[in-house]
Amino acid sequence: MKSVHRKMTDEVKLYGFPGSPFGCRVETALKLKGIKYEFIQEDLSNKSADLLKYNPVHKKIPVLVHNGNPIAESVVIIEYIDDIWKEVPILPQDAYEKAQARFWAKFIDDKCIPAIYNSYGNVEAVAEATEPLQFLENELNVKGKKFFGGDNIGLVDICACYMAFWVGAAEEALGIKIMTKEKFPKLKKWCDSYINCQVVKDSLPPRESLVAYYKWRFGKAE
Repeated sequence: MKSVHRKMTDEVKLYGFPGSPFGCRVETALKLKGIKYEFIQEDLSNKSADLLKYNPVHKKIPVLVHNGNPIAESVVIIEYIDDIWKEVPILPQDAYEKAQARFWAKFIDDKCIPAIYNSYGNVEAVAEATEPLQFLENELNVKGKKFFGGDNIGLVDICACYMAFWVGAAEEALGIKIMTKEKFPKLKKWCDSYINCQVVKDSLPPRESLVAYYKWRFGKAE
């Protein structure tokens, strides 16, 4: 097995695509840590030889390459970043709290994002899409903090970026309402707090490009 050695100057490359919420996760983590990196934009319709070499299993972005060593899958990458660069911790230090953060990160990927995406262009599925979001609303209510990670951004916040920014663009484009302030007051307040953090702002794609994409991809819901 390769061992990762920190160099005086780390070489960090991120293969991604502007507009990808999963790539945005990694960029936010890198910026939060103050890590300098090179962003390499992929053409998803004509993937580069490097991307296929570095992620031969899934052939997807994002892929982080640190001193020649590739790491795939956004949550795995974020945990790697947190392990290598200790400044500004992203995961809790307490074992139980860390396990809980991993649970909610997986819940977002397995339950929330698929349900929301399935509602685009399918008005009947909107109600179903709100069901997993209620669990996130309850979690914020129990914690009573600004972020899922407490007073500072953590793993769950970064993984929930799709709800904070992409969902609003889809709602505007398609004329649907998934996350309303009336139904999800804590979640909406969290969205505002999260996307107004400078490191997050610096990682987000232009909102108008997302709105245009959703209109093109799904058409306005009737």
